[in-house]
Amino acid sequence: MPVNIEKRLAEIVARLPAAQASALLEFAEFLLIRHGSTGAETTPGITAAEIPTPLDIPRPTEESVVRAVKRLRATYPMLDARKLLNETSSLMTQHVMQGRDKIEVIEELEILFRTHYEKLVGDDKD
Repeated sequence: MPVNIEKRLAEIVARLPAAQASALLEFAEFLLIRHGSTGAETTPGITAAEIPTPLDIPRPTEESVVRAVKRLRATYPMLDARKLLNETSSLMTQHVMQGRDKIEVIEELEILFRTHYEKLVGDDKD
């Protein structure tokens, strides 16, 4: 008998301490980034006119690299996160493991997302 995934996850979250429930959510979001699809980049035949413009989500004055990635994913929901995963992970690693300044990394992430969006729209015009 198959387990109802949503129900089982809800049961697990209810029994976990808050910190571990938060970690579970972060892991689920990681899996979504790695394996999820937002649609526009993987939908054949979509035209540039049908691709939504990025949302206007302002950059807060204080922001972590992880929060910046979440903001940029929300700003550019039409992008396939799988196509951004390697570059995003590389930038996050530079910050966490190599101590690269978070402002520099966030600025590069913004350029990365904008470039992928422009490529998506530009590719469709051809």
